[in-house]
Amino acid sequence: MPPYCSAADPNIAPASFVLPDNACDCHLHVFGPENKYPYTENRTYTPPDASLGQYKELQSILGLKRAVIVQPSVYGVDNRATLEAVKQGGENFKAVVVVNDDIATSQLESMAEMGAKGARLNLLFQSNVNIKSLESLAHKLAETDMHLQLLIDVSKSADLMTQLGKLPVQLVFDHMGHMPTTVPQNNVGFQAMLKLMDKGKAWAKLSGSYRFTSEKTTPYHDVTKVAQQLISTNSERVVWGSDWPHPHIPVDMPRDGDLLEMLKRWAPDENTRNNILVNNPAHLYGFKR
Repeated sequence: MPPYCSAADPNIAPASFVLPDNACDCHLHVFGPENKYPYTENRTYTPPDASLGQYKELQSILGLKRAVIVQPSVYGVDNRATLEAVKQGGENFKAVVVVNDDIATSQLESMAEMGAKGARLNLLFQSNVNIKSLESLAHKLAETDMHLQLLIDVSKSADLMTQLGKLPVQLVFDHMGHMPTTVPQNNVGFQAMLKLMDKGKAWAKLSGSYRFTSEKTTPYHDVTKVAQQLISTNSERVVWGSDWPHPHIPVDMPRDGDLLEMLKRWAPDENTRNNILVNNPAHLYGFKR
């Protein structure tokens, strides 16, 4: 039985700064109910239920309005829970789905009509990537105006980055590239991600700090240099995400207000924060301007 993971901290307090209208959380998940949306047998963890209603409570307290629900690994390519949550959320919610590379373009088009704006590919534990299959999927995504979201440790993927840059879609790197903070920032793979961002080819999500920090509690000081490097490279190609409800993390469960507060440390300039929270997500996910 895959291990059970903890629920999000129910003690929610807003950050110290006022969020702009239409602020967007670009990375969260919904789970359950398991009897309606069963998890895959080969999953690495078992999450507690985390409903859209629970998320909306957090959203209201923090001052967020828009959100992007990302398909979690425990559902495989069964996107029903994610897409149903987007349907219930309405026009302020979008989705990132998970699909097989042989999916028909018509199926992607149907998902796009339901609010899907991208497809997520988890390469974190894959040593070999089938470039032909990746290219095939990328072309289908391009036809439906969807981007490719990548869960990948860029520090171990220098050779792949060149191939990714040739794909006919926008790229979105989960969790700032998921490179451990103990790895120097002059790492070839990390620098390749920065170059793709500088060219406007790629985006980075300021999310999931606890997944690559060497610290156990917020504010994860060693992540600041990573976030600020991404912002300084191209502040128009970064978005922020909570990663709520923080499934299967290797540190103490953080408070969501503290995670949002870290954005002020990373981007002390209000205009820059507003771009990260409003304008950039509107561009990437097609929210109304």
